[in-house]
Amino acid sequence: MTTPPGDDPLVRYTDASLARPLPARLLAARREVMAAVRELGTISDAGLTRPWPWKGGSEEEIRYGFYRIGEAFELAAIDAAGVLRSAGVERGRAADLVGPATAARWNLQGLLVPLADAVWDADPGGVEWTVRQTLGHVIISQRYYGVGTAWWQKQGYRADDPDLPARVPEAVWDGLPSEEAEAEGTPADIRDRLDEVLDRSTELLAGMPEDRLGLGSRWSGFAVDLGFRLGRWSSHLREHTIQVEKTLVMLDYRPTEVQRLIRLVLAAWGRAEAVVYGSDGANEAVGPLVDAAAGARVTAAEIAAIARG
Repeated sequence: MTTPPGDDPLVRYTDASLARPLPARLLAARREVMAAVRELGTISDAGLTRPWPWKGGSEEEIRYGFYRIGEAFELAAIDAAGVLRSAGVERGRAADLVGPATAARWNLQGLLVPLADAVWDADPGGVEWTVRQTLGHVIISQRYYGVGTAWWQKQGYRADDPDLPARVPEAVWDGLPSEEAEAEGTPADIRDRLDEVLDRSTELLAGMPEDRLGLGSRWSGFAVDLGFRLGRWSSHLREHTIQVEKTLVMLDYRPTEVQRLIRLVLAAWGRAEAVVYGSDGANEAVGPLVDAAAGARVTAAEIAAIARG
């Protein structure tokens, strides 16, 4: 399980017996995927047309290697779903609601990973946020989503209860980082922090029993149930992915084809990970993802070597 801060309110308001730590094999597979992405990032657009003797002596442009990795991830998603089905694993509605958040996360990571460090702090003008400021907001919001959801489920109110509190008490947030602190460090630090916060929220809330999803909470002042809050994780990530895209347009930033392809690769990985994310008994089901990640690293190293000539 990811490392919590000293006094973690997420732990304080959740039931440890319901925690679902992410499988170590999944975390290892992610490292393989990122190693593959680093290899792919060394390829120039001009190198994409070099021939790749892929299968049976035939040749394709190495451009297809990116798509091939994405296809392998999509096949892994199908196979992982099959493993869960065969094992009779019911991952539960809470995990079903949380699963799309990791797909949204990896799509955002695919946009961020190729960015030069200087782009993160470039001022788009007006009152618009930099990429760094946007990510600080995304991270603290996800932290608040997790802690807030944990607190609300502990209270036990129904959404239509006239006594539903107007808000989470300020004391619940004591000790959490500021938005500015969430945005500190290198771009790699910030991207890792995003992963940590989302994964920790998932580990402690994806096992929430279904009867608690109808419990009341608030979002933007509105009375909503906890299922709504869990489903908001993915859309909040997508909302600010679009914001980063708009910021890049303001900066007149034009991604290369390789950068666009890297984003497709990581988005495909995210869709595969969503199949097992937050699931109970997912250790066996991640096997296809582990194999696909290892294959991606081999393919990436091969086509990067060809591109280097």
